[in-house]
Amino acid sequence: MENRRSFVKKSIIGVAGIGLSASVLSPYLSAQSKKKLGVALVGLGYYSTDLLAPALQMTDNCYLAGIVTGAPAKAEKWQKKYDIPDKNIYNYQNFDTIANNPDIDVVYVVLPTSMHAEYTIRAANAGKHVWCEKPMAVTASDCQKMIDACEKNKVKLSIGYRMQHEPNTRKIINYRKKNIFGSINLIQASAGYYDGRTDHWKFEKEMGGGAMYDMGVYPLNATRYVAGEEPISVMAQHFTNRPEIFDEVDETTLFQLEFPSGAVANCATSFGMSMNDLHVTCKNGWYKLNPFQAYSGIKGSASNGDILNASIPNQQALQMDNDAKAIFNDKAVLVPGEEGLKDIRVVEAIYKSAKEGNSVQI
Repeated sequence: MENRRSFVKKSIIGVAGIGLSASVLSPYLSAQSKKKLGVALVGLGYYSTDLLAPALQMTDNCYLAGIVTGAPAKAEKWQKKYDIPDKNIYNYQNFDTIANNPDIDVVYVVLPTSMHAEYTIRAANAGKHVWCEKPMAVTASDCQKMIDACEKNKVKLSIGYRMQHEPNTRKIINYRKKNIFGSINLIQASAGYYDGRTDHWKFEKEMGGGAMYDMGVYPLNATRYVAGEEPISVMAQHFTNRPEIFDEVDETTLFQLEFPSGAVANCATSFGMSMNDLHVTCKNGWYKLNPFQAYSGIKGSASNGDILNASIPNQQALQMDNDAKAIFNDKAVLVPGEEGLKDIRVVEAIYKSAKEGNSVQI
């Protein structure tokens, strides 16, 4: 990600351009006249540089058409590497003029969490479809504003939960849909890693940092797509072994969810330890994935003898191709904004529970 302090400064600028009118052409008519959709990446940090840009070289339905960055040196490097035209390179001051660029069909927001709402709304007001990285936003209120802006401008909004596109994950979702193992009793899910850095935007509350926002939405989202229902209550606890670093946000969060069916979930997330597993116990058996949210190598097994080891060339490429197909065909995206909103409602309840020390109804 780009320097966090420059982000705070630049984010003040953006609202002035929010009222800019969208392109005269319908985003659907514009997209349907093309063989591939042009994608502009907003924010050229690690995820864009090491994962999304390479994945866009592997996609069938979309391609890297433009970039948005506040760093001229990055812009020059990317332009040379990916042969991006001058007119498709934007900064945070002139971003709203992207409305006038027919090369750009989709804006992919890959910024610190606190900036997701602003740039999603600005992109929607520019008449562009929006893909936004997870977590969707810091608050449920911001999530709703993002959804409303996209609906108002008649553009699609998809949240970057790539695991919901991944084939092994799709199979365990179908276990529940087809009632293969009977009713679900217990879901155990965890996602975390040891972050040895001492100065990063993910450690700052103002930027939307914290383990629960960054990694915790993986087990949270997993419990929801496994259960196929929304949790009704949560009990949560925060822990830290490095208070000198994690003085604003959570280093480790444990949370327990209760679902209407009676199923329960025990979940954990952390910046202080590595964890990456999903285990579902049902009335008539079990299934698991380990790892369940890595960039590759998702694998698992089930009590009926199923081996879950389907592989794909690239998760991000599949996600973006699927979302591009939805735009081409004017169909519902697999992971719409409402999915991100549901997670953030629970995240807010998790923080409230940890602060108050009691169970919170959702």
